[in-house]
Amino acid sequence: MDPIQVTVNGEVRAGGAAGPHTSLLDWLRGEGFTGAKEGCAEGECGACAVIVARPEPDGTTRWVSVNSCLPPALAFDGQEVVTSEGLGRAPGACAIADLHPVQKEMAERGGSQCGYCTPGFVCSMAAEYYRPDRTPAEGDGPEQTGPAAVGPDHAADHEHGPNGFDLHAMSGNLCRCTGYRPIKDAAYALGRPAATDTLARRREEPAPAARPTRVVTDAGEFVRPASLAELFDRLADAPDAVLVAGATDAGVERNIRHLRPPLTLAIDRLEELRGLHVGPDHIELGAALTLTEIETRLAGSVPLLADLFPQFASRLIRNGATLGGNLGTGSPIGDAPPVLLALDATVLLASAAGAREVPLADYFTGYRESVRGPGEIIRAVRIPLPLAPRTAFYKIAKRRFDDISSVAVAVAATLDGGSVARVRIGLGGVAATPIRARATEDALTGRPWTADVAREAAAVMAAEGTPLDDHRASARYRAAMLEQTLLKFYEENHDAPALEVTR
Repeated sequence: MDPIQVTVNGEVRAGGAAGPHTSLLDWLRGEGFTGAKEGCAEGECGACAVIVARPEPDGTTRWVSVNSCLPPALAFDGQEVVTSEGLGRAPGACAIADLHPVQKEMAERGGSQCGYCTPGFVCSMAAEYYRPDRTPAEGDGPEQTGPAAVGPDHAADHEHGPNGFDLHAMSGNLCRCTGYRPIKDAAYALGRPAATDTLARRREEPAPAARPTRVVTDAGEFVRPASLAELFDRLADAPDAVLVAGATDAGVERNIRHLRPPLTLAIDRLEELRGLHVGPDHIELGAALTLTEIETRLAGSVPLLADLFPQFASRLIRNGATLGGNLGTGSPIGDAPPVLLALDATVLLASAAGAREVPLADYFTGYRESVRGPGEIIRAVRIPLPLAPRTAFYKIAKRRFDDISSVAVAVAATLDGGSVARVRIGLGGVAATPIRARATEDALTGRPWTADVAREAAAVMAAEGTPLDDHRASARYRAAMLEQTLLKFYEENHDAPALEVTR
């Protein structure tokens, strides 16, 4: 194997000091890049945010922000990382004229007080600044900044600026002292990157290819297999190895529970797990595609997924998290399983012995347990076509964004002649596993789509699963939320056309 190398702020640096369990954040700070900070160590505060180069389907590069406290540093062997120190035109300079446009606007608009969170905000804002499909309003020139570009009178809505800036880009960044108004003002004041901007020009070139990596220390082993076949060989010898894509779960386990698996296998860049195919009968989503990549490439063509993505953690997390990881952990409070259950999805499992397709409704067998056998991985998720015309996703949590569900409900229904021809309902947070609300589906299927039937079915839904009492919600509250979500779905869809079946 070649020596471990990571390009940081345009300079290639030896990564040999990183061990199998060293986070990217700890390695960067050890290299002197102390702008990124550890706040929560769980991916919730964004103080550790940095920017990384990721491949676009057309062969170009997209700059995306990630929480550096979660992924292993060795996962960035051969990759490019930009920290807050690397954004300025003259690193280390203090003059306003030498700052990056994002840094300049944050400074001029009072977007920082204690400054602990500021480097993370700057990196998340810079990733959005360089988003290639960010479209400013007509007349917003390449360098346009200033008060004229700021304010609700110019914004399309309260979460998008007149310069095309999406505030969801910062939904995973937490500030405890400055207040968000000046930060929002700074974001909405940004124009387009200048033609001479180095990071903007870098987008036209390919992103670095993944490099096979192997590091062995007394603490454990880290391997990035070169192929799916090599992955299966390693799993045959060590079926309990931890698979890592975005590490949004494994990183928390390392930081909070101090888990140190003997073998970590990085699978995020395996091409066999990164396909997205739309066929006549189904949509296939590779298990190692990030949620942001799926969201961008589907472009709203699966409305139920489009409802899910903004409510799934934060942009920083979605830039690393994958469907394979969300299903692989087997968590009963994952947000993706209820949606995929409502979509009647299947899971493609693969191993050295072959492949098989399992309905997601049959995949979970117990708390964080599934039918996936030793040496078997999730290769892809399939969503059958055509899609149900009436869908909704309801997430009940204590915060609007970036929170864990107390209850999650996804509904997909098809009406025919004023009756319910078909309905699928996925539930999360109400049992030891994500479940289908089968009794409620039976109470609706073939019956008229009326308020009385909806109320009867909602009463059935209140008893679905085994609602739990825990620190997030009581069993009584969960039962009430199950009932109310179905009633809400009816209110939102009771004016449905009499005929919706796709034949």
